[in-house]
Amino acid sequence: MHAPPRTALLVGATGLVGRELLRQLLADPRYAAVTVLARRSAGARHDKLTEHLVEFDRPDDWRVLAKGDHLFSALGTTLKAAGSREAQYRVDYTYQYEVARAARHHGTEVCVLVSSTGAAAKSAIFYSRMKGELERDTAALGFPRARFLQPGPLDGDRQEHRTGERWALRILRPLAPILPAAARPIDAAVVARAGITAAFDPTPGALRLGAADLFRLGSPA
Repeated sequence: MHAPPRTALLVGATGLVGRELLRQLLADPRYAAVTVLARRSAGARHDKLTEHLVEFDRPDDWRVLAKGDHLFSALGTTLKAAGSREAQYRVDYTYQYEVARAARHHGTEVCVLVSSTGAAAKSAIFYSRMKGELERDTAALGFPRARFLQPGPLDGDRQEHRTGERWALRILRPLAPILPAAARPIDAAVVARAGITAAFDPTPGALRLGAADLFRLGSPA
């Protein structure tokens, strides 16, 4: 007996992993519809796609739109782009948490959150602490299944230019065969594929999936 088609809610569709998630969700026959909440258009066109351009600072305007069986959350920015820690926290934590809270209120069963290696709510490192706090607080919302993806360095075709990251990848790519999973560059398509696979894992509760798990789950068949 086949499971009924699911609906997906996606935030962060214009980012590196988010663009891959959107592409794969639209191509996946297990999903009948994909809803995107975004600050700017992802530029995709598809019969299954509904895109809402929203201001995340005004949740009263978009909470009613945050509906789907599976939530995929991949919002994120850099400290340089945000301009301050407070602004980065607002994007990486507040916006994603508010979407997750609204989705759970509407009955969303699964939350797949793109986090980061080293995420820990008590970390002394700001970025790792921010990601850890988001994982902790999202898990507390009570999703029947929550999947926290913790990739290492992300690889892929970014639309934005990150000079330091680009140079780091040039160094890391040739070393990938000998690096531990958490330090090995991982393609955004692999992370997205692993996230969708994890969404259908029936294991209840919250699962934290490290880089090695993502390579395993996201490798092409």
